[in-house]
Amino acid sequence: MSEKKSGQDDSYHCSFCGKTQDEVTRLIAGPGVFICDECVQLCNTILADDEEIKSDNGAFKKLLKPKEIKAILDEYVIGQNEAKKSLSVAVYNHYKRIQYDQKGLAKNIQNTSGKDHYPELDKSNILLIGSTGSGKTLLAQTLSKILKVPMAIVDATALTEAGYVGEDVENILLRLYQNAEQDIAKTEMGIIYIDEIDKIARKGDNPSITRDVSGEGVQQALLKIIEGTVASVPPVGGRKHPHQDFLTINTRNILFICGGAFEGLEEVVGNRIEKTTLGFDSQTKSKKKEDRKKFLKQVIPEDLMRYGLIPEFIGRLPIIRTLDPLNEDALVQILTEPKNSLVKQYQAVFDMEGVKLNFTHEAILEIARLGIKRETGARGLRSIIEEVIGELMYEIPSMKGVEEVTITNGVVSSGEKPEIKYFGEKDVNKAKKNLQIKTADDDDRLIHPA
Repeated sequence: MSEKKSGQDDSYHCSFCGKTQDEVTRLIAGPGVFICDECVQLCNTILADDEEIKSDNGAFKKLLKPKEIKAILDEYVIGQNEAKKSLSVAVYNHYKRIQYDQKGLAKNIQNTSGKDHYPELDKSNILLIGSTGSGKTLLAQTLSKILKVPMAIVDATALTEAGYVGEDVENILLRLYQNAEQDIAKTEMGIIYIDEIDKIARKGDNPSITRDVSGEGVQQALLKIIEGTVASVPPVGGRKHPHQDFLTINTRNILFICGGAFEGLEEVVGNRIEKTTLGFDSQTKSKKKEDRKKFLKQVIPEDLMRYGLIPEFIGRLPIIRTLDPLNEDALVQILTEPKNSLVKQYQAVFDMEGVKLNFTHEAILEIARLGIKRETGARGLRSIIEEVIGELMYEIPSMKGVEEVTITNGVVSSGEKPEIKYFGEKDVNKAKKNLQIKTADDDDRLIHPA
């Protein structure tokens, strides 16, 4: 039966908005109801928005393949090819597993072995070993941007067991929740990077009868969260108490990446390889940097246990990758090549003032040499540049007519003044040059008349 608007018996109307057939372009009839084209369009918009929300909180529209992930990492992170390949594969497999779980394919698809479903896949958390400034944190941050998932970066040195002074390990989930715009579904697909993980190594080889609340105790507290559990987290952080509401967060699909410098680990590996308990001799110590790279490439879980990580904790970080220490060439590339390189960042700052900033190649080399000398890796490059152009950044906004500034090797190495070029200088110099040529021609004619 068709619906007619009250008082207009001959005119059909939309059952949703009430508009008559004369007020809309088209009226679609159904079993006893009508819907206008405007309401159809509105419904399509609502469904599209709902689908986008599901895509953000659930399955990925498109999961990049390992080669595609590494190609993007190459744009932001210099070197570390082995680590980037391993991370790309680990992240791809992790989110592929989530994707299959969300679509319900893991239980319903017939795999190549002929079985009617895939086995339940465990996640592969990652441990990155590398000296300060080698790119551990940057790799994790870039992965988060590539995958468009929320990320939290925490420092292991601030964590303690529940009930002790410090920060409960469960609060790291709260940080991820806040970075996920307080969306539980996004939180449960995020990435947590725990830095300085080597600082929570057990103090000594043998278990202590006293509590090691910032070392082994933290490792024990992290076990369940890293492996996958349903955690109850205070919504505003701080300590738990009985009379409060909790956020319930399932950590099964949260990817954990742990990073640390592990100073001295090369000696542990070297002792195992050389089968000696005397450590390195004086000659080996003098070649510590070369040996560190060689030995860390051969690290195994047993070495990490000797360093102070408990077996259960190591077992929850199955992928172990070592980052190479950065040499001078790598630092030069870091300064200039990535999309967000430091030189490009500071050039953008000066560009906002209408000033072009240049660095000579020799200046870039000197900055890299200072970075090597300070042993701070890429992390220390920003502070070096700040020291070099800090005064300039203070003065430039108040200076008039500055067109271009050039940082030379002398500015970096000995504090010389940068080369500053003002608007109109080229025209003035050109005029002076033309005037000099004309005067010389006149003088020539006076001395040697035609």
